[in-house]
Amino acid sequence: MDELHYQNGFANEHESEASPGTLPVGRNSPQRPAHGLYTEQLSGTSFTAGRSEFRRSWLYRIRPSAAHADFVPVDNARYFEAGSASFVPSRFRWMPLPLPTGSTNFIEGLHTMAIAGSPESREGAAYHVYAAASSMDFAFSNHDAEMLVFPQSGTLRAITEFGVLEIGPQELLLIPRGVKFRIELPDGASRGYVCENFGAHLRLPELGPIGSNGLANARDFQAPTAWFEDVRQTTRLLVKFAGSLWQCDLDHSPFDVVAWHGNLCPYKYDMMRFMSINSVSYDHADPSIGALLTSPSAFTGTPNFEIAIFPPRWLVAEDTFRPPWFHRNVMCEFVGVLSGLHEAHGSGFPPGACSLHNSFAAHGPDPAVFERASSVALSPEKLSGSILAVFETRLPCRVSAFARSTPLRKPAYDATWDTLPLVTPPKFA
Repeated sequence: MDELHYQNGFANEHESEASPGTLPVGRNSPQRPAHGLYTEQLSGTSFTAGRSEFRRSWLYRIRPSAAHADFVPVDNARYFEAGSASFVPSRFRWMPLPLPTGSTNFIEGLHTMAIAGSPESREGAAYHVYAAASSMDFAFSNHDAEMLVFPQSGTLRAITEFGVLEIGPQELLLIPRGVKFRIELPDGASRGYVCENFGAHLRLPELGPIGSNGLANARDFQAPTAWFEDVRQTTRLLVKFAGSLWQCDLDHSPFDVVAWHGNLCPYKYDMMRFMSINSVSYDHADPSIGALLTSPSAFTGTPNFEIAIFPPRWLVAEDTFRPPWFHRNVMCEFVGVLSGLHEAHGSGFPPGACSLHNSFAAHGPDPAVFERASSVALSPEKLSGSILAVFETRLPCRVSAFARSTPLRKPAYDATWDTLPLVTPPKFA
């Protein structure tokens, strides 16, 4: 595990084996798999989905996933806080979670901020922040959603059924629905953001008039190579199902897949490889030019859930208010700063902070940013050192009890724009 190796390509047909000669040739389920292993298919889509939509992988493992005890419920009042969330039209901004000490692991360090839709409807998304100080000593599987993890500080090592991935603060981790994983902290405490996608699988967005290149390139997504644990000891498996937590005991490690092939697997992505698109004449383009991954809905052009990112880039537009403008949006926007500062809010929105603006909640640049952007002499300007992530869903978001009451919530956020200068309207003859 000292030197990790990856396979490149998003939604590719990958194959990997930790022991040579494990993968069958010309078939998926031979009568006698190599090394006495068990063959298991993991289906992320229905059997009759179109070929272009299929997500499935074949796993060759020491013990089948069927070998587990009965699940029992777990008190998850602190985690994935759907039950106490409510619809609130107010605007929210939260300061970063403090980095914990002690034994708080990745799951224990999760705090739900907002939820749209539900796992039962297979529609919507949920947004969380996390702060962890210790590695997990159990396995976790989210049966409700694809999970996206964005560390803002600290390194994460994800042990998965497909192998091991390591990500840092400028990278993201995508774990498919139903895949077991364990998060370790090789360098100490970590903090960041977690998104759940309840809807259709995330995919690369269509490029339209951009052409065949741009935004995130498929070749820059990296899948793990096979790695396995042959451990015969009691292992706790924690499962999230329909918004609740359940657990059972295994008599072995679930990370015992010796080889696999298919197009359903975890990925990592370095956001500094994103090819930014921007205006080279005038006006600030819509944030859709930052689309990284999208989960489509039944409504053409309106995603169930979408991620846009804004890494370092040049601003060159002439006679243009360059920061994000004042805005009201039918989509719900959850925003996190991974590094640097939010270009529309300056020091008032530091790394690790986040905000939520529900449907049509008015928002825009802080007064100081507005004043500078309205009067500065324009020349080519490099936005360097910052990475901003914007998560959108077409569904209204419910705000968790933690998010409504935490002292991390910025007081008097609504007063942000009170100091904007009053305009004297023109007089008509």
